[in-house]
Amino acid sequence: MDRLSKQLLSKKLSLLFILVAMIFAILFVSAGIAGVASYFLLSWNIIPLLPENRHILLIIYMALVSLLTGTIMALFGSRRFLRQIYKMVNAIKEVAAGNFNARLGHGGPREIDIITKSFNNMVEELSAIETLRSDFVNNISHEFRTPISSIRGFARRLKKDTLTEEQRDEYLDIIISESERLTRLSGNVLLLSRLESTQRLLEETEYSLDEQIRRTILLMEPQLRKKELEVDVELDSVEIVANDEMLSHLWINLLGNAIKFSHNGGVIKITLRSTGAEAVVAITDEGIGMDEDVKRRIFDKFYQGDNSRATEGTGLGLSLAKRILELMDGRIDVDSKAGRGSVFTVSLPIN
Repeated sequence: MDRLSKQLLSKKLSLLFILVAMIFAILFVSAGIAGVASYFLLSWNIIPLLPENRHILLIIYMALVSLLTGTIMALFGSRRFLRQIYKMVNAIKEVAAGNFNARLGHGGPREIDIITKSFNNMVEELSAIETLRSDFVNNISHEFRTPISSIRGFARRLKKDTLTEEQRDEYLDIIISESERLTRLSGNVLLLSRLESTQRLLEETEYSLDEQIRRTILLMEPQLRKKELEVDVELDSVEIVANDEMLSHLWINLLGNAIKFSHNGGVIKITLRSTGAEAVVAITDEGIGMDEDVKRRIFDKFYQGDNSRATEGTGLGLSLAKRILELMDGRIDVDSKAGRGSVFTVSLPIN
């Protein structure tokens, strides 16, 4: 029997013992009260003095008094118990109506107190989820509104006949760039929504992880060339069973971040090592790095450490990366210092 089962059995036995003890206590007290009442009834000759009926009537009176006393004691004893139940019912109604500030006070029997603590914890989690949902809606509204406003503004300028060819080309490039940003944003939002409603990634196949990383580097070649970045690659040959498409998203996001925050002419180092059970990939850049506050929040949806870089990304890449790894039973670690670059280390089960 595991530890949890033993704890549940112990709680059940404890509750059963308390209930039995309460019943015996009520019976004992009511019987005592009934005996005293019957004694006085006999002393005051309220009970008939017929010898043959005396003991029968005494038993009947004791039973009636015991029943009445036990009922009164049970009613008063249950009021405290039921008071917490009524409060809990009212609090549940408030939560169902959308009030996540409802809380229950502690106190009462041990079992009720455990339920109270569990209820308060549940409401706190629901409140956090509601806050996250509200923040998500606000952030996504802002992220969509910014490029749409930009596209609308430059499209209106293009209608002017006084524009030079250079200005026209510049405005068209901005519109194309903002349109691509919208495409990436909507794609990432849809993908993240799909992943958050998924408990397991299907369509896993066996393939070469090192070859997938090489393909990602080739895919990012234009961005690397634009910033004159050198890539130092050390990849062991590793076969892995995973979802090819989702891992490809992961490497694109991590390598894209390394490129984005690297200084021109810098070096990005990518290593792949196998520990037997795990494949460990480290992506190291020599860029701007992060302080502790930014490092704590980089996996939050839409979070971008520097508002001045808001137009360079959507703030969803690392959230996607973290969720993909959760679904693959993997993990991601970050080592970074402001001004000294960052190291993102991904550990994945090989099978």
